[in-house]
Amino acid sequence: MKKNQIIKWAGLFLAPLLVLPVILIITAGNLSKQPSFEQVKDSYQKSDALLLDRYGRIIHELRISSKGRRLEWIDLRAVSPALLQAVLQVEDRRFYRHQGVDWTGIFSSVLKNPWSPGTRGASTITMQLVSLLDKKLKTPAARRTLKQKWNQIRSARALERSWSKAQILEAYLNLVSYRSELQGMAAASRGLFLKEPSGLNEAESLILASLIASPNAPVERLIKRACFLARSLGAQTDCQTIEELGKSRLHPPYPIKPAMALAPQVAQILLKGNKVQAVSTLDGRLQQFALETLNHYLADLKEGHVSDGAVLVVDNRSGEILAYVGNSGQTSSALWVDGIIALRQAGSTLKPFLYQLAIEKGLLTTASLLEDSPLQISTSTGLYVPQNYEPVFRGWISARTALSASLNIPAVRTLFLVGLNSFWDRLKQLGLSSLSEEAEYYGYSLALGSADISLYELTNAYRTLANGGRSSPLKLRLDQTAKKPIAVMDKRAAYIISHILSDRGARSPTFGLENPLATRFWTAAKTGTSKDMRHNWCLGYSERYTVGVWLGNFSGEPMRNVSGVSGAAPVWLAIMNFLHSDRPSHPPQPPEGLIVARVAFHPEVEPPREDFFIKGTEPVSPIRAGSPFQKPRITSPTDAMLIHLDPEIPEELQRVPFRFLPSAGRYQWMINDQKTGIFDPFFLWKPERGNYLVSIIDRGNRVVDSVEFRVK
Repeated sequence: MKKNQIIKWAGLFLAPLLVLPVILIITAGNLSKQPSFEQVKDSYQKSDALLLDRYGRIIHELRISSKGRRLEWIDLRAVSPALLQAVLQVEDRRFYRHQGVDWTGIFSSVLKNPWSPGTRGASTITMQLVSLLDKKLKTPAARRTLKQKWNQIRSARALERSWSKAQILEAYLNLVSYRSELQGMAAASRGLFLKEPSGLNEAESLILASLIASPNAPVERLIKRACFLARSLGAQTDCQTIEELGKSRLHPPYPIKPAMALAPQVAQILLKGNKVQAVSTLDGRLQQFALETLNHYLADLKEGHVSDGAVLVVDNRSGEILAYVGNSGQTSSALWVDGIIALRQAGSTLKPFLYQLAIEKGLLTTASLLEDSPLQISTSTGLYVPQNYEPVFRGWISARTALSASLNIPAVRTLFLVGLNSFWDRLKQLGLSSLSEEAEYYGYSLALGSADISLYELTNAYRTLANGGRSSPLKLRLDQTAKKPIAVMDKRAAYIISHILSDRGARSPTFGLENPLATRFWTAAKTGTSKDMRHNWCLGYSERYTVGVWLGNFSGEPMRNVSGVSGAAPVWLAIMNFLHSDRPSHPPQPPEGLIVARVAFHPEVEPPREDFFIKGTEPVSPIRAGSPFQKPRITSPTDAMLIHLDPEIPEELQRVPFRFLPSAGRYQWMINDQKTGIFDPFFLWKPERGNYLVSIIDRGNRVVDSVEFRVK
């Protein structure tokens, strides 16, 4: 008998003797209960969490686990036959013929190396799967004890009695690691080959199957293994094709592009605390349209040096956020910046709230005349000289025209009437929480939007106008309980502002009759551009929706010749048209307490018209400049001003300007309840240290306005 034959027969005789001690020594101990296939599938967790829209559609996938990259569980019927064939060939050729343990394979392994009975070649797919399911059995084969090996065999046989072969193979392919952090065939297929497992070709399948035994082996070794597998299968793919594919795909990183990535900022907000799924208030269809629209117009504005933008769409009644586009996505200059909550100068977008407050307080009506003329305001830091967007002055104009045309100087004069602190308080009531803690921080430039605010807060403030002055928080989660709205504005004054913002005719002197704010259905809108054209806004609402748009650069760099009408307004219009493509928008009904009255001006600075007035404020005669429809106000000094005497100037030469408006009125100055006998609307007062109460009184000695200040 030849030497090789002797060794062969000796191996056949010794093999059972090597296995038998294991069986005899380690038959004690109960196996843990095998989980069902359904339990394993249900407990499977992706490395990505899902954000759903209000209709249950996936709109964003967000990675939440750093331990591995797992995608969705793939049904066996959705796997390429080429991959199934390759995996079975390399991992378990007799998979469909054994009951969990391939004894033929074990004996063959023992014959090849009697002292290493735990080699991988002896492990079936079922045995590998139970090791994936039970951490106690997951010890690497090189360190696995005979007891662990035997428990693995027993577990595999038990699993085969309760699971079908299809279930075992499906679970195995979904749980096994392939390369680097890629776990499961979905992650491996998309991470390596940018396709779903159903679309894998023969070459790709050969490479994936070769990865299982040693996922992170060198590329050359993996290619060699895949070539050997191709020959053993009689595959049509040649080794050169495998080599080219392996060298191009088996190098990190292995990025997996999310199947859906429409709302990254919302996903970051709602998928916190290891949440695997959240249902948002967003409308996926609208979200996608808003994102695409923003990108379209940003591309058009590229020559104007505009790189970034943001869009917010809310439902007026419920406060539910329907679209939340924090930036333009891959085209953004700063992908991780959320333009919805970023603070930017508001520009002219605060003016509607200023005029609403003036009308609410009875200080102005829509027909009140404001002077659009050069203005200088003395402040504690020097002169403040506001300018209009265009370097022209229109003289006397009505409040309706001043707001519609977005003129700056009349807005500052309106702030004189309202009072800086009163306006600041109103903005706080509207939810602009990012404002500084002191109104004096901004001074009278607050009328022109010098404050930094967010698109989130500003859009909800405009929604408050749309709701007749009732305010409530916005909602981003569908299951979030809505808070009861509270009235922060007089509904009559809010209606008047909505009427002005929807007035195409009043807007036409500045913007023309045809512009992006002119819709085919009822809307009210306002644009704004901050100093140096750094920020560009359009806010507006219809009967059902409020839409806010911001354009600019996250870097803070200025744009070139891009205003609110040419920049943000077209985006706003496109989204409004989309929202109302099959839904009308009707103007709101006037609330009780409003009347319509005929207005005429003398001289005729504007044509006669009918306008809305809070009952009791309607004119009874033609409106004249400086008429009683403007309540006189002290404009200098300002309330709570602190004046410091300048040690560099002799005290007898120092003066503080006193001014009241309108200048056509006849009112006497009174200091600390003492009449001065001075009726001039402007005079220079010699300051002395102390606390002062300065008032103006009418002919009946009634106090019309007062301010307090201090001199140090």
